[in-house]
Amino acid sequence: MDSGRRTPTRRQLLNAIGLMGGTAAVYQMMTTFGHAAETRFPGPPKLEGARKGSTVIVLGAGLAGMLAAYELEKAGYKVQILEYQNRPGGRNWSIYGGDKITEMGGATQNVGFAKGNYLNPGPWRIPHHHKTLLHYCKAFGVALEPFIQFNHNTYVHNVDAFGGQPQRFRSLAADFEGNIAELLGKAIDQKALDAKLTPEDTDRLKEALRGWGMLDKDMRYVKGMASSSHRGFELPPGGGVNGAPKPSDLLPFDQVLRSGIAANMSFFMNDEFQTTMFQPVGGMGKIGEGFARQVGRLVTYNAKVTKLFQDKSGVSVTYTDTVKGVATTAKADYCVCTIPLTVLSQIESNLSEKKQAAIAAVPYSNSVKIGLEMRRRFWEEDQDIFGGHSFTSQEIGLISYPNNNFFQDGPAVLLGAFAGGPGGYRLGGMTPEQRIEVALAQGSVFHPQQYRKEFMNGASVAWNRVPWVMGCCARWNEDTRREHYQELVALEDRIVLAGEHASYVGCWMEGSLLSALDAITRLHKRALEA
Repeated sequence: MDSGRRTPTRRQLLNAIGLMGGTAAVYQMMTTFGHAAETRFPGPPKLEGARKGSTVIVLGAGLAGMLAAYELEKAGYKVQILEYQNRPGGRNWSIYGGDKITEMGGATQNVGFAKGNYLNPGPWRIPHHHKTLLHYCKAFGVALEPFIQFNHNTYVHNVDAFGGQPQRFRSLAADFEGNIAELLGKAIDQKALDAKLTPEDTDRLKEALRGWGMLDKDMRYVKGMASSSHRGFELPPGGGVNGAPKPSDLLPFDQVLRSGIAANMSFFMNDEFQTTMFQPVGGMGKIGEGFARQVGRLVTYNAKVTKLFQDKSGVSVTYTDTVKGVATTAKADYCVCTIPLTVLSQIESNLSEKKQAAIAAVPYSNSVKIGLEMRRRFWEEDQDIFGGHSFTSQEIGLISYPNNNFFQDGPAVLLGAFAGGPGGYRLGGMTPEQRIEVALAQGSVFHPQQYRKEFMNGASVAWNRVPWVMGCCARWNEDTRREHYQELVALEDRIVLAGEHASYVGCWMEGSLLSALDAITRLHKRALEA
């Protein structure tokens, strides 16, 4: 046994597994109390009766800003959008061949992906219950396709298990479930469970465990046809006289536990990661393009906001054209501000001290995504992996396989890293070239024969180095929400904030949209009462 590592007792193990295995029940309870329910979208807002000539200035042409502008214009307001970048969408972003990425500090990447290939550095998947986003994608003609979130045939890697050799997800999950089912079966026979069960319930539970864990007639998880039907065969079933399959060997249970497979399994139980998930055809940035088709004529691009002031007569916003260097002041009756808090906190304004304290109180997470373009789809051709993620305990966190253009020849881009936490900050501190090297070195554990051989080029985005957001997304905690959230989202005279930071669906596009709809509904009510 490793020094400092204690083997859990059966009771501790059963308790832990019970907590994990009871996720469905816990989810139902959380839904009842409103903590994990489907996002709230009763339909587009019914705004009408705007006073003639009323004007609104929207800061930011991300999804929140463009949706606010779209619905406000429908209600009769004259709207102007100011956007720092030269494109719409904000963090709804896809990077294609020919694009240029310049980080804070000056490092520049010229992306060399083949035509049609892309990296989504920000959002990359849409849960099936994010109804607001799905509604507007349909309304704005954004084509969606399935995003393959869960794939049994991918890999799990932990440097502390199996000598650092990755194992198939399906084998680890099957051996984990089979061993736990056997332990629970023994606990039932020994009357070691705390819960009181009738003899009939005990029999039903044992039969359920037998089927779930692929146990034999003696309630044992052993090598055989039953276990192999879940974990995979050493020799798969075939046809003809030699078609009989051969069962596969089971993995040592202590190594299965050490691999961390339970965390990977529970990852897919999270309601936001459950199937079915979607992605736009051609890249996540197609959503921003779809929104821009509705309101692009209202956008002033390359507009760096430097001042935001309001008084009894209206709102004034000073911005500088980042191309021409010319400063301009725009005026309107009201303002919807969707600028990320990391940037807004540095803009001169006369917002109240409480509002500015709330803006400054919310830290942003960092993440690094790295796209690696490979000459061929070796994960499909050589390992039968079609979409999904392979997990690792290394800094890159995971690699994710493309969900489009299956079976096609030619180059394809896989996500070579989605690093957060300490790994994200370490990668974020590297040059783009160094990040690529780390992604190749660490990703090679999954595909040692192909990774470097098939690599063509890559691109990366470290969100703490992106000048127009300086972080990935807002990370509230219970204390900051309790102290600052209501102040942040409150309408202050003529200005209201919106964006994923102003929602309980943080770090998701859905949160941005729900926040925008809530903000403009309250702003419209204030305008009618003025």
